[in-house]
Amino acid sequence: METITVERTIAAPVNDVFDWISNAHNYTRVPMVLHERVQTPGAGTTYGPGAVRFLVWAIGLFWERITHFDPPYSFEYHVYRSFPPARHRAGRVDCTETAGGTRVVWSTIVQLRIPFVGAALTRRVARPLLAHTFERVLDVAEHDLVTRTTTP
Repeated sequence: METITVERTIAAPVNDVFDWISNAHNYTRVPMVLHERVQTPGAGTTYGPGAVRFLVWAIGLFWERITHFDPPYSFEYHVYRSFPPARHRAGRVDCTETAGGTRVVWSTIVQLRIPFVGAALTRRVARPLLAHTFERVLDVAEHDLVTRTTTP
């Protein structure tokens, strides 16, 4: 299993950052994320607890369930089905207010389930691609949120 973690401080209020990142439809603005659809809305809000979202990335298909939702501070998700097949232990996004805005920590634990080569492919291919995509999502979030807060 490989742990992938990306971190960023975004110069925007924690509520705005959490709202943007917890809405997976925003991820489709990143070229690696081709499609997103909510299959089952969450309790109380579309992307809230119990929500099931389906994402098509250039590297695979992912069915995720929101397992914990604590706005504006954190949410957790579990990839319960994917192609290529993978074991997924945890996905979590934490948002913490800081003097400079909001600190975001996005982490996941995963391993491809491909006989004989799964661990190596996870380490050499999946880990860098997931980290790159998470970073690009945070780039777009930062652009949107900082532009919105600084535009008159």
